[in-house]
Amino acid sequence: MIFSIVYYLISVFLYIIAIPYLIYKSTKSKYKEAIPARFFLKNNPKFDTNGIWFHSCSMGETKSLKPIIDELENNNIGPINISTNTNTGFEAAKQLTSNARYLPFELFLPFWINKQKVLVVMEAELWYMMFLYAKINHTKTILINARISDKSYNSYKKYQWFYSKIFKNIDKVFAQTDIDKKRLIELGAMNVETIGNIKLSHLPKITKSIQKLDDKFITTLASSHKNEEQLILNGYYKEMGRLIIVPRHPERFDLVDSLIKEYVKDKDISYSRYTQNDSLNTDIILIDTMGELINIFAISDAVILGGAFEKIGGHNPIEPAYFNCALISGEHIFNQKALFECVKNYRIIKNEEILDIMQNIKDIPKASLIKAGTIDPIIKEIKRK
Repeated sequence: MIFSIVYYLISVFLYIIAIPYLIYKSTKSKYKEAIPARFFLKNNPKFDTNGIWFHSCSMGETKSLKPIIDELENNNIGPINISTNTNTGFEAAKQLTSNARYLPFELFLPFWINKQKVLVVMEAELWYMMFLYAKINHTKTILINARISDKSYNSYKKYQWFYSKIFKNIDKVFAQTDIDKKRLIELGAMNVETIGNIKLSHLPKITKSIQKLDDKFITTLASSHKNEEQLILNGYYKEMGRLIIVPRHPERFDLVDSLIKEYVKDKDISYSRYTQNDSLNTDIILIDTMGELINIFAISDAVILGGAFEKIGGHNPIEPAYFNCALISGEHIFNQKALFECVKNYRIIKNEEILDIMQNIKDIPKASLIKAGTIDPIIKEIKRK
């Protein structure tokens, strides 16, 4: 009890000193909904009672909940509530349920959380107040797809005393691997079971069929960040075929457009934006809309996965591997190591190797999936409640 009071008072203090910064950030288009909802409860009411409450962070994690939610709805178990941290996660949640919310800052959780049947939390969303007040409200708590990456392991161990207090309020933990299980138990987790990575339990489906116009080789730079587009453009040559660029964040579309225009200037290389052309008939194409990446993977011959040529942590390799694309990534995949372990035939390269890899990109073996998790134990645990 003393720890909870001290923790809460620290949250209040941090919130007060952060208010000017939060107000400033809320003026940015990326945060104009998320920050007011999370830190000022704008248009963010609590859930109705006695639902199945899922919490995830971002879009990828939220989308991976779909097979679980579909199974529950097929068995008339609900209602389904989903909270997220990010705006992209929130948009994905709205595709799965009408009861989507942003998770408020911990200061508000004691007043925002009410009784649910079950709280199901994805991966590393270990919010102390969320689990504490779920238990205070007699809600069963489950952590799914749990993992402790190599990079974060030492940090978790350093604060083991804190995480042990969180795990006291978690009834069941489903880990991705036996290594994750061992690490989670060291941190204080109880009732831990290994079931694999559930992101592989539901294979991706294309949402729109895009026809190839010809037999040109297609390379896709997927989920790219600052500096990564320029790196790949510097290695592009017309004879390698088409280059499709899909930036990770929509607010960068115009910036990347300017970057490509500067690159193709005075070169015999054609370029178009997808929303202006609605076709893949130029040498370089900028995908300037959300939700198309899965459809692009389906027609790609090779995928250069962004987020790892800069120190971002990498992005999910499962979808390009599922479509058997040649798969190339930078070195900084520390957030995605568990997923890369589920992929066969991928290439991890240094930034200075990009020119050579693009010269030989047509000869790289195709990637494929080699592991899959199961959602059946999760469904069983939820039904048990």
